[in-house]
Amino acid sequence: MRHSYRLFAVPLLLLITALAQAGGKPCEELKSEIAAKLDAKSVKAYTLDILPVDAENDQKEVGRCEGGTKKIVYQRK
Repeated sequence: MRHSYRLFAVPLLLLITALAQAGGKPCEELKSEIAAKLDAKSVKAYTLDILPVDAENDQKEVGRCEGGTKKIVYQRK
Protein backbone atom coordinates (compact mmCIF):
# COMPACT_ATOMS: atom_id res chain seq x y z
CA MET A 1 0.00 0.00 0.00
CA ARG A 2 2.80 2.42 0.84
CA HIS A 3 4.38 1.92 -2.59
CA SER A 4 1.07 2.75 -4.33
CA TYR A 5 0.79 6.00 -2.39
CA ARG A 6 4.28 6.94 -3.53
CA LEU A 7 3.33 6.46 -7.18
CA PHE A 8 0.64 9.12 -6.80
CA ALA A 9 2.59 11.42 -4.51
CA VAL A 10 5.59 11.82 -6.81
CA PRO A 11 3.65 13.15 -9.83
CA LEU A 12 1.59 15.42 -7.59
CA LEU A 13 4.71 16.84 -5.99
CA LEU A 14 6.26 17.33 -9.41
CA LEU A 15 3.15 19.09 -10.66
CA ILE A 16 3.20 21.57 -7.80
CA THR A 17 6.93 22.20 -8.18
CA ALA A 18 6.84 22.47 -11.94
CA LEU A 19 3.88 24.83 -12.05
CA ALA A 20 5.55 27.11 -9.52
CA GLN A 21 8.80 27.23 -11.52
CA ALA A 22 7.75 26.89 -15.13
CA GLY A 23 6.68 30.35 -16.28
CA GLY A 24 8.69 31.08 -19.40
CA LYS A 25 11.10 28.17 -19.05
CA PRO A 26 11.92 26.26 -22.25
CA CYS A 27 10.00 22.98 -22.41
CA GLU A 28 13.01 20.73 -22.99
CA GLU A 29 14.77 22.22 -19.96
CA LEU A 30 11.75 21.71 -17.71
CA LYS A 31 11.18 18.21 -19.09
CA SER A 32 14.80 17.32 -18.22
CA GLU A 33 14.39 18.66 -14.69
CA ILE A 34 11.20 16.67 -14.14
CA ALA A 35 12.82 13.51 -15.52
CA ALA A 36 15.78 13.99 -13.18
CA LYS A 37 13.42 14.26 -10.19
CA LEU A 38 11.53 11.13 -11.24
CA ASP A 39 14.79 9.23 -11.74
CA ALA A 40 16.03 10.38 -8.32
CA LYS A 41 12.84 8.93 -6.80
CA SER A 42 13.54 5.63 -8.63
CA VAL A 43 10.42 5.94 -10.76
CA LYS A 44 10.73 3.53 -13.69
CA ALA A 45 8.88 3.04 -16.98
CA TYR A 46 7.33 6.44 -17.64
CA THR A 47 7.03 8.92 -20.48
CA LEU A 48 7.03 12.70 -20.45
CA ASP A 49 5.50 14.42 -23.46
CA ILE A 50 5.25 18.07 -24.46
CA LEU A 51 1.82 19.10 -25.77
CA PRO A 52 -0.05 22.31 -26.53
CA VAL A 53 -1.76 23.53 -23.36
CA ASP A 54 -5.22 23.05 -24.88
CA ALA A 55 -4.59 19.47 -26.09
CA GLU A 56 -7.08 16.95 -24.75
CA ASN A 57 -5.50 13.84 -23.19
CA ASP A 58 -5.82 11.48 -20.28
CA GLN A 59 -2.25 11.91 -19.03
CA LYS A 60 -1.37 13.72 -15.80
CA GLU A 61 -0.06 17.25 -16.33
CA VAL A 62 3.18 17.78 -14.41
CA GLY A 63 4.30 21.16 -15.70
CA ARG A 64 3.78 24.11 -18.00
CA CYS A 65 6.43 25.83 -20.04
CA GLU A 66 7.11 28.48 -22.65
CA GLY A 67 4.93 31.05 -20.95
CA GLY A 68 2.11 28.60 -20.28
CA THR A 69 1.54 27.80 -23.95
CA LYS A 70 2.65 24.18 -23.62
CA LYS A 71 2.34 21.49 -20.97
CA ILE A 72 4.36 18.47 -19.96
CA VAL A 73 2.36 15.33 -19.27
CA TYR A 74 3.38 12.19 -17.38
CA GLN A 75 2.28 8.64 -18.05
CA ARG A 76 3.45 5.34 -16.58
CA LYS A 77 4.14 2.62 -19.11
